[in-house]
Amino acid sequence: MPDATLSDTERDLIERARRVLPGGTFGNMAGDIVVREGRGGRVWDESGREYIDFLIGSGPMLVGHAHPDVTAAAQAQAARGTTFFANNRAGIELAELIVDAVPCAEQVRFVSSGTEADLYAMRIARAFRKRDKILKFEGGYHGMSDYALMSTAPKRPGNFPRPVPDSAGIPRSVEDEILVAPFNDIGTVESLIREHGDELAGVIVEPLQRLLPPAPGFLEDLRRVTAAHAIPLIFDEVVTGFRLAWGGAQERYGVVPDLCTLGKVIGGGFPLAAVAGRADMMAHFDASKAGAEGFVKQIGTLSGNPVAAAAGLATLHVLREPGAYARIEATGRTLMTSLAAILDEFGIPARVLGEPSVFDAVFTRDEVHDYRGMLRGDAQMQERFNLLLRQRGILKGESKYYVSLAHDARDVDETVAAWRSAAQELARA
Repeated sequence: MPDATLSDTERDLIERARRVLPGGTFGNMAGDIVVREGRGGRVWDESGREYIDFLIGSGPMLVGHAHPDVTAAAQAQAARGTTFFANNRAGIELAELIVDAVPCAEQVRFVSSGTEADLYAMRIARAFRKRDKILKFEGGYHGMSDYALMSTAPKRPGNFPRPVPDSAGIPRSVEDEILVAPFNDIGTVESLIREHGDELAGVIVEPLQRLLPPAPGFLEDLRRVTAAHAIPLIFDEVVTGFRLAWGGAQERYGVVPDLCTLGKVIGGGFPLAAVAGRADMMAHFDASKAGAEGFVKQIGTLSGNPVAAAAGLATLHVLREPGAYARIEATGRTLMTSLAAILDEFGIPARVLGEPSVFDAVFTRDEVHDYRGMLRGDAQMQERFNLLLRQRGILKGESKYYVSLAHDARDVDETVAAWRSAAQELARA
């Protein structure tokens, strides 16, 4: 049924999108909304409807939309040139700041997307270890490459460690190069490493897997086991980098990997991502050090793009201001506590999972420790709740609230009111 609140302009844009875009979308969200602009913690669609924005570009806009410092930095660089395919000052300074902030980062190589960063991190591990197989965790998301799209969201999970492809078009041979373990289960990981350690190039993990925090001791044990077998440990920090703390998940959880990937926040809303890590492993990007057999070729037209680097630098300078992370943490913690209390008040079975800067509710009575626990959540209830919230001016993704520095007390109060109203209607259904 057509949305009566759509303006003719937005309705026309949606129809035009359906003609020229597969599924009428860019492949990210449903094409039922066309965003016109964003400021701070809010966005407006082409019908002029205002939303409190907990999508924030799927995470990059940690300081909010159109932050004046970030906008000014990007505009100033654009006036001097938008891309050079050569080193530029902003990119060098951003790399220096990443090395200063991120515990594992001794060197940095820029790319344009998190998918690229994860792909190259796995390739570096293969070159370094001279092995082919990668161990990942069921439900872990590492981008859109063939190797990453294995058991990211299987509807019918198979038997560990055999992966389940998440997309058509992936060569069947790729399945033989990926092993899959349950998140937060160090026993299974140790068993797989004992059995396949001589074949493993590396282990890749989201330290906060989507919404799942690591169980006490899990990351520490994962670090211990991989180090004992000299297997590189890769933290996918595309989401958590500079979000959970200034030093990312490595700082928050106190565990340092060999390599990490970064994205989202470091580009300030522009396409930019990075691989960072130990100098001896990053040396595989340097032909003069790696030699012909060990050299990992990496070329990207927009890698280290100066506009993106300038925006990223400005974003990180804002986050470095005293109290910035304390404010994000306080806002997110208030929201998490309020959401849990409201759902409980209306008798809706749910678990609020994640960290204060990125969280959501999973609609289940059971404890949730891994992907299969997440899969037992009521997806239809989640979808209905999200729709009710959209009708009340809350924009979010399918399964995440991203909290930003720009979200203020008014945003919190209006969000809590929307949750209460939506939960009341959901409970009556």
